[in-house]
Amino acid sequence: MEALIVSAGVVALAEIGDKTMLLALVLAARFRAPALVIAGILVATLANHGLAALVGVSAAELLDGAWLRWIVGLSFLAMAGWTLIPDKADDLNVEPRRRFGPFLATTAAFFLVEIGDKTQLATVVLAARFDSILIVTIGTTAGMLAVNAPTVLLGGALSERLPLGAIRAAAAAIFAVLGILTLAAPETIGA
Repeated sequence: MEALIVSAGVVALAEIGDKTMLLALVLAARFRAPALVIAGILVATLANHGLAALVGVSAAELLDGAWLRWIVGLSFLAMAGWTLIPDKADDLNVEPRRRFGPFLATTAAFFLVEIGDKTQLATVVLAARFDSILIVTIGTTAGMLAVNAPTVLLGGALSERLPLGAIRAAAAAIFAVLGILTLAAPETIGA
């Protein structure tokens, strides 16, 4: 249960103000088909984060406890720093095409933009930390949808009212705490 809650919470906080949240706004405005856009986000996130979790668990199996503890702990600390850097709409290099329709365009665009994104990398680290592909994938996907579904449904009004700086600081603090706890307690890796 801890893996599910931590994965969902960390990714939800990290996603607020992220470039994929901005992409969700663009897709919602462009297609005006919220159910299909949300379905595309769900499928893309399950695929992307499922692969990321597989990488995390596989890496954890290859490394011994001390190395894994250091890599996961330092990765969480790096994520804390990265979370403080706001994403911009200019970072989006994916132009959703109308010819594919809202579902396919969203699925493809979201999957591609999420590659190398902090939430994907957080999924790798969380899967290595909790040694669970399925639970971490479900948690991180729930976190993504918790932020992006309301973004699609409520549009720009939501993004203008959120205190993005404070939310980024809270997400960074959570990543930092996870990093410190991981470095301080090696028996928690794979627990």
